[in-house]
Amino acid sequence: MAKIGFIGVGNMGGGMAINLLKAGHAVKVFDLSEAAVAVCVAEGATAAASASDAATDVGVVVTMLPKGKHVRSVYLGDEGVLNAANEGTLFIDCSTIDVATTREVAKVAQSKGMMIVDAPVSGGVGGANAGTLTFMVGGLKGAFEAALPILQAMGTNIVHTGGAGTGQAAKICNNMILGISMIGVCEAFVLAEKLGLEHQTMFDIVSTASGQCWSLTSYCPVPGPVPASPANNGYKPGFSAQNMLKDLHLSQDAADGFGASTELGKAAMEMYEAYVGGEGEEADFSGIVNMIRKK
Repeated sequence: MAKIGFIGVGNMGGGMAINLLKAGHAVKVFDLSEAAVAVCVAEGATAAASASDAATDVGVVVTMLPKGKHVRSVYLGDEGVLNAANEGTLFIDCSTIDVATTREVAKVAQSKGMMIVDAPVSGGVGGANAGTLTFMVGGLKGAFEAALPILQAMGTNIVHTGGAGTGQAAKICNNMILGISMIGVCEAFVLAEKLGLEHQTMFDIVSTASGQCWSLTSYCPVPGPVPASPANNGYKPGFSAQNMLKDLHLSQDAADGFGASTELGKAAMEMYEAYVGGEGEEADFSGIVNMIRKK
């Protein structure tokens, strides 16, 4: 059993923390949302008074934070967790942020005698609750090996991607593909509608043909074919359009910073900017099909 501090127990982090509890670990949680903390406490967690308190006298600290600026503040601030933790503490940052911030935080952590990995996730809220997340893990081999038993309590597919920041790189590239492919699937269904092809017929054909992809078979953006998709729940977010836009911005920042040409990624980002700025602010990212219909 490990003593774990978990900082950021919102939609994703809450389910992850509860799965750590189910695996027999002692978990101390902190979040700005008292309601989110209360959910974890009801499952057996202990409430921490602050982020630094969550990192005090534990062997492992897991963070799930919205943006790079939050990671920077929590880790590197005057009252940051790197100053509060005991030397040798293992840090697992599951946030999805920019590579530069990840590498800066890792450098500081290692200089203080800490172990650290960047371990962004894929699988959404459902995967977090079910313990079936995919973790893309960047960091030194020893840190990855130390983190593996903790990650296995929260996910089923854990891949060591290389050095610090490569977990973030993998997540950014994966979600750029996802944003692009979802738009393609949505446009195809809108065209099929105009051509008189029913949703189920379109799905039955494409799901076993060369156009098959995750955005179609697991997360179909129109009601009917995939009962568990947000399209059958009023496009309430499993993975929000806001989060997709954030990840597409990260992909384009990385492309600009490292000299890569990603024209489809840029076009997808611009489409999601329009969607989030309009009807999609509180919707699932697959709901962009509704904006495409209106064009």
